[in-house]
Amino acid sequence: MTHAVLRAPHWRPFLNAWKQRVWEMTGGVSIRMKIIGMVVTLSIFLGVVVSWQVRAAMEETLSTELRTRGFSVVSDLATRSADPILLNDTYALYQLLTDTTENHPDALYAFVLEPEGQVLVHTFGDAGFPVQLMDIVQTNPVEDRKGDITHFRFESNEGVVHDFAAPIFGGRAGVVHLGLTENRLHETINRVTKQIILTAALVALVGVAAAIALTWILTRPVLALVKTAQAVGGGDLQARAPHLADDEIGKLAQAFNQMITDLQASQKALKEKEAARTLLLEKLITAQEEERKRIARELHDGIGQALISLMVDMKMASQIDDVARLHEKNRELRQAAAETLEQVRLLSRQLRPSALDDLGLEAALTVFVDEFTQLHPDIRVDLHCELSDRLPPVVAITFYRIIQEAMINAARHSGGDMISVLVSQRGQRVRAIIEDNGRGFDVEAAQRSGRSVGIHAMTERAELLGGDIHIESSEEGVSVYVEAPLNQG
Repeated sequence: MTHAVLRAPHWRPFLNAWKQRVWEMTGGVSIRMKIIGMVVTLSIFLGVVVSWQVRAAMEETLSTELRTRGFSVVSDLATRSADPILLNDTYALYQLLTDTTENHPDALYAFVLEPEGQVLVHTFGDAGFPVQLMDIVQTNPVEDRKGDITHFRFESNEGVVHDFAAPIFGGRAGVVHLGLTENRLHETINRVTKQIILTAALVALVGVAAAIALTWILTRPVLALVKTAQAVGGGDLQARAPHLADDEIGKLAQAFNQMITDLQASQKALKEKEAARTLLLEKLITAQEEERKRIARELHDGIGQALISLMVDMKMASQIDDVARLHEKNRELRQAAAETLEQVRLLSRQLRPSALDDLGLEAALTVFVDEFTQLHPDIRVDLHCELSDRLPPVVAITFYRIIQEAMINAARHSGGDMISVLVSQRGQRVRAIIEDNGRGFDVEAAQRSGRSVGIHAMTERAELLGGDIHIESSEEGVSVYVEAPLNQG
């Protein structure tokens, strides 16, 4: 069984290439030229269509009018020719034919044939009756008729001629022929066509002028917007697009200017944030080195000296012979070892609270509050935790460090004697509120200066969780609000 392979028509690649070529050509043309080209093309198209329709309608109308008039005139001429023929008054008949051709500008000739087919009277004058006309009259087929009157057309050196033939007395007295030309008809049609073409050309010129004015109105703000965009692209954030009108382009200029303003504000905020980040990094490095110095000093001066003293006492204890004194010395050595161990544990908790990993945020905060009140006995701390679940490690350590930083800042700068800490969980979000009753400070000024490392550190930690932090300060104290999602995707 064979399967037919469907192939695209061979002309499709050529059509696609042609469409691509047209698109490239039109895409490279300015908006002004596109609008002018569209107006000119539309004007020419409408002019040609209107001229053709009017010409066709006029030609049909005038041809019908010529035909109707030919039937009417030849009928009247046949009726009036009866008396001169019956009276054998050839001159009167000639005068009738001559008057008829002179009174009708489209009449080319008129003649009367006797029943035997001989020419009785004609209006050709001294040139005589053309023999070819008789052949045409006798041989040309009839196109249409109205009663006994017949009509046909033929070509001549005078143009298209319509011959109308009407019998006189039913043909017993002869036949009268009237020839009407289309020359005046075509002259009228050509004259009207020229007027239409001139009018269309005038309309096209007016359209082009209007298109030029329109494109100037449209492209002027667009070009100004492009110039502004280029300036902004070059780094000039002071550039602004002119607002020339309240139309769509004016609204676009407003939106673009607002975007520049927002970009300027974002860059300013970014620079401030980078400056604060740099300062924070410097402070953190300094604080890290200071912390290392403190730990080294604690290890050397505190734990190290305690261990050395413990070693000396243990050596001395080995030389004691008295059992009572030996038991007392052993008790002192155990007390010194316990104090050294407590110093090690305190130092360990300061570096990383083990309760945070083992028992969670609430237990770690309880331990920290106990140590905090020991260091600051004049400050009372009120801690409330409403946590239904164990927080993820990254969330727990972040909130621990933020609360720790807020409490330490309050102890150092607020001068208050009361700190309240509330940690709660609502659905998939956790919130902490730290308040003190000390003296407030200008939060915005501190954030703008970038010198408040503590505030910036808390903000950085909250943002890393996808949360936010808000600080309020007044004469009654400072409140820090922190909220972040539990799920860190």
